[in-house]
Amino acid sequence: MKKTARMAAQVLKAPAARRNAGAGADAQVLQELRPGQSVELLKELHILTREGRLNQDSRRKLKQVYHLFQFIEPLLREFAQDGQAPTLADHGAGKSYLGFILYDLFFRELGRGHIYGIETRAELVERSQALAHRLGFERMSFLALSVADSMQADALPARFDVVTALHACDTATDDAIAFGLAKQARAMVLVPCCQAEVAACLRQNKALALARTPLAELWRHPLHTRELGSQLTNVLRCLYLEASGYQVTVTELVGWEHSMKNELIVARHTGQRKRSAAERLRAILAEFGLERELGPRFGLAGDDGANAGDERAAAQGVPA
Repeated sequence: MKKTARMAAQVLKAPAARRNAGAGADAQVLQELRPGQSVELLKELHILTREGRLNQDSRRKLKQVYHLFQFIEPLLREFAQDGQAPTLADHGAGKSYLGFILYDLFFRELGRGHIYGIETRAELVERSQALAHRLGFERMSFLALSVADSMQADALPARFDVVTALHACDTATDDAIAFGLAKQARAMVLVPCCQAEVAACLRQNKALALARTPLAELWRHPLHTRELGSQLTNVLRCLYLEASGYQVTVTELVGWEHSMKNELIVARHTGQRKRSAAERLRAILAEFGLERELGPRFGLAGDDGANAGDERAAAQGVPA
C-alpha cells in the first residue's frame, strides 16, 4: 500500500515539476532581458519563441540588439536633456525591427520624443503601424515614402536628432546619409549591407585599370573585387561625412563576427567640415577610376575643386 501511495504521489507531482521547470526557464529568460522590456514585442520580432523562450539564434539576436543599443542610447539621452523630445528617423526601416526595440528600451520610459520609420514597401509600413497600435506605442509613425519624397514630406520634421539605417542594402545607406544631411541630423548610426555598386564599377573598369596601375591587382579576382568594393564604399562614406561636418567612428558589432555585415559607422555632427577629407575623397575616386560613376553621389562632380563636398553639404543645410 505504501509503495502504491508513493508511486501515485510521484505521478501527481510530475506535471507540477514540469511546470516549475518551465517557470524556471521563463525566469531565466527574464534575467537576460532589460527591466520592463516588452515580452510581447520580442515575440512579435521572433526574438522570443511563442512560449517565451530563447533559443541559440534568438539569444544571438538579442546580443546584437543590446550591443547596437549601447551606441544609440547615449546619443538619445544627450539629445533628451533639459526636457527635449528627441526625434529619430529609421531610414529603410523594413519591418522596423530597430525602431521598435529603441522605442521599447528608451522612448517608452522617457515619455516624450518620436520615432519615424521610413520604408518604400507599403505592406511593411501597414504591418508596423498595426503592431505599434497593438502595443500602444503611440509615438511611432510609419511612412511609405521614396528617398526623394522623404526629404520633402510634410509629415516629417525639418530636422532630426538621430538618423539610423540598419542593414540598408547597397545604395540605401547612401540614401540614408543624403537624408541625414538634408534633415540636418545631429547624429547618424549606420550598419551598411550588400555594397554591390562599387564592385560593379570596379569590374567594369578592370581592363583599363590593370593597364594603368598595379593597384588593380587588388580587385583582379572576383572575390577580391567584392571585398574591396565593400571596404572602399564605406571608406568613401566616412570621408564624405567628415567633409560634411561630422566626426566619424567605425567599429565592429558584437555578435555579428561571422557576417561581413558587421561594420558600424557612427557620425556626430561637429560643424567642422574637413577640407582634407574632401580632397582625399576626390583622390580615391580618381585612383580607382570611379569619378564619373560615383562623383555626383559624393558631391564631387565636375571641376568644382576639392571642396565640392563642403558646398553640397552647405546646400543641404548641414548646421554649422
